[in-house]
Amino acid sequence: MLQTDIPCGGQNKLMRRISVHKSKDIKLNMSRRIRRTPFTDRVEKLGVSDFTVVNHMLLPKGFRKTVEQDYWHLSKHVQLWDVSCQRQVQISGKDALKLIQKLTPRPLKKMQTGKCFYIPILNEKGGMINDPVLLKLDDDMFWISIADSDILLWANGVAIGLGLDVKIKEPDVYPLAVQGPKSEDLLVSIFGEEIRKIKFFNFRIFDFMGTKQIIARSGYSKQDGFEIYFNGYEKYFDSKDLGQKLWDTIWKAGKKFNISPGCPNLIDRIEGGLMSYGNDFTKENNPYECNLEKYCKFDDHDFIGKKALEKIKKSGLKQKIRGVMFGGKPYKPNGKLLPVLSLNKKIIGKITSGIFSPRIKKNIGLSMISKDYWKENQKVIVETSDGKLVKGTITSLPFPK
Repeated sequence: MLQTDIPCGGQNKLMRRISVHKSKDIKLNMSRRIRRTPFTDRVEKLGVSDFTVVNHMLLPKGFRKTVEQDYWHLSKHVQLWDVSCQRQVQISGKDALKLIQKLTPRPLKKMQTGKCFYIPILNEKGGMINDPVLLKLDDDMFWISIADSDILLWANGVAIGLGLDVKIKEPDVYPLAVQGPKSEDLLVSIFGEEIRKIKFFNFRIFDFMGTKQIIARSGYSKQDGFEIYFNGYEKYFDSKDLGQKLWDTIWKAGKKFNISPGCPNLIDRIEGGLMSYGNDFTKENNPYECNLEKYCKFDDHDFIGKKALEKIKKSGLKQKIRGVMFGGKPYKPNGKLLPVLSLNKKIIGKITSGIFSPRIKKNIGLSMISKDYWKENQKVIVETSDGKLVKGTITSLPFPK
């Protein structure tokens, strides 16, 4: 848990304190290897209490309130999130589409400009390297909006190996999320009624202070929301200054909508069945285990991992990600995996993300569950952090409303 409390000079000398399981504090030197964002100054002024590091960049994780308080606010109002760590891999050039199609089993030939596609990216064994969102800016230009991974290096290696005519880089883009049921009205008050015309997983381009900014209807929550792919235009502007003006504009307009600073909320994420790469699945898992089979097509194109994935499909799955509701005391995440057992005490999975849901009024979690036990309403046992055995039930995802 990374806390902002020890300023020690300039950006490169800034110190932070990490709280590790509430047992000891460790100081971290905030060097250039861990990057601030155009919005970091603003989230610090608004009282950010915790940071984590994703893609070598700071991601706010708390604002001195409980996860439950944050959950209820997100579900009723609107929040502004600094998700600049959601880096873009820009692929452009004559062979841009050819390269991206080689990376994913999802067919892309019918993808139109202005669309966002969720795409699993696989290795040669059919394992998940990442599950990013792909934006088509033009016929020969795409952004792969990644979670915490090295897709830029992977894409560059594939392009070199295949001798493709492409340019690959990380552009000066810093996503800012506006999430919650009041997000549409808030952005309409700034950018106009055109905002309402953006459909889910589509984007349009809007003017902000003479710059062109992409706004997509998307986000890492189960609420309605938008992501502004803030383009810093580093050749022409001070991206930090321009970014702060964007933040301030949204913040000022959002006051009448009860806006609050925020970040991806664990309760909301788990209820929505939204997986976290590195937590709920890794490169050891394939898209079928992650309920992503609808994005895997074999007839249209060749892609890395195709033969391995065909073999996996033919031989059948041994496990699949499912929801688990379980009893006991309200569960507070502590980084430990919770074993899921059959009624005869056989280990059939481990909860990788879990927390108490104040809406469902039960503990909930995500877990890869063995084939014989993954049916909905299957009764199971969960071993809690203190070693107690409590009753549990397998559910579909997202969790029931």
